[in-house]
Amino acid sequence: MADCEETQKAEDPMKHYEFDGESYIYKDSTSNVTYKFDREKNEWVVKEDGKESCGNEATKQEGVFGFENDTHTYTDPNDGSVYFWDKEKNAWFPKVDDDFMARYQMSYGFTGSDKMETKPVEPPQPQAKVDKEKRKAEIKRKAQEPPTWFEVDEAHNTAIYVSGLPLDITMEELTELFNKCGLIARDEKNKDKIKLYKDSNGQPKGDALCIYIKVESVDLALKLLDNSQIRGKTLSVQRAKFQMKGNAYDPALKPKRKKKDKDRQKKIHDKLFDWRPERPLGEPLKHEKVVIIKNLFSPEDFDKEVSLLLEYQQDIRSECLKCGDVRKVIIYDRHPEGVAQVTFREPAEAQACIQLLNGRWFSQRKISAEIWDGKTKYKVLETDAEIEARIAKWDKYLEDEEEEKKQEAVRNKKLEEQKLERRIAAKGKTEPAEGTVKEAKIPKTSGSTNNMENAKAEAADGTDSSSDSVDKEKAL
Repeated sequence: MADCEETQKAEDPMKHYEFDGESYIYKDSTSNVTYKFDREKNEWVVKEDGKESCGNEATKQEGVFGFENDTHTYTDPNDGSVYFWDKEKNAWFPKVDDDFMARYQMSYGFTGSDKMETKPVEPPQPQAKVDKEKRKAEIKRKAQEPPTWFEVDEAHNTAIYVSGLPLDITMEELTELFNKCGLIARDEKNKDKIKLYKDSNGQPKGDALCIYIKVESVDLALKLLDNSQIRGKTLSVQRAKFQMKGNAYDPALKPKRKKKDKDRQKKIHDKLFDWRPERPLGEPLKHEKVVIIKNLFSPEDFDKEVSLLLEYQQDIRSECLKCGDVRKVIIYDRHPEGVAQVTFREPAEAQACIQLLNGRWFSQRKISAEIWDGKTKYKVLETDAEIEARIAKWDKYLEDEEEEKKQEAVRNKKLEEQKLERRIAAKGKTEPAEGTVKEAKIPKTSGSTNNMENAKAEAADGTDSSSDSVDKEKAL
């Protein structure tokens, strides 16, 4: 089998071609169709007079896998081409024989040489992978393109433009008017996206812009608010159309939004659509668990001693624990009324705290206790000047404290030096001078007791000098 293939390869590949003086003629042995090469078109065309009828149409065949010379083979059902599997290159390569050369030359014409370069046949890729590569290429192409101005289509445009408004209309009236058609979108600062246009002098022009959350609100506003009357003025409502200022679009002028701002805005919008069941009758409100205590202190007290803030908090917590479980204690140290807020677990505990603390005296002050109304904010925001003054005062306090520590260290050092000098002076007095020490006579044993008594008596009388008394005591 191998010898036959080698002899076929050694034969002339042009033996199946004929030359009629003008062009080459080739007859396909598989389909019995005669082809003629057209030099003008540079392609193979079917020769009409050479076509033979086969009686029946060729039926489509499926690809055939085989095994030849320790190699897998595959026959293409479309054109009958045979491919060999290359293990090293991990690809299919066509089998180059006479039939393959004929089909190749019918498709691409004569190359002028008997040899041709073979390329590996890539297996067809799945459609999902192809679509993914196309999307990646499209995204890469858009990223390389410069940003341009674009128009918002009506399906996603949630803004309306209203004209003909009264010149003295307020933002509260506009909010109430636009809320009739749906929920108004809010920005990162939780403010409604409503803009009242004004002229160069700051006077209203009678035009306004409103941005809703849903597109359906725009359709409802066009039906309800358009041609409606307000204070004798007829309103005109239409979808907002944005126009580019200038001749070119500059993306650097567009304000950049951080991810946390986008998340905050999304939470605000989700909260607007949040639905909660109504509170059952008799169920206490959350703010009924909070007690507000006033006239506890003066804000100037904490400027003198900062540690008072923690002491007040601990004292209030320990006193309120008599009424129940205390969840939180907040001291509003900058509030002029000296306010503290105590949160309990149950409303009954808050009522007990009011009965305990209301009207009592604390630090020579008569305090008051009441339930929080749920609306009043007691946190006082300092201005920039007050913050700077407080910081400067605190810095001065730290500097004075440090200076006082230095002075204390100097005083201690002086005291230590004085003590050292006194010790040296006392030690100099106790030591005897040279030549002043007298030899003490050692008495005999028989009269030792009497001599000791006499020496003690002389020391008591003080007749001798201090040095002599010391010498006598040493001798005894």
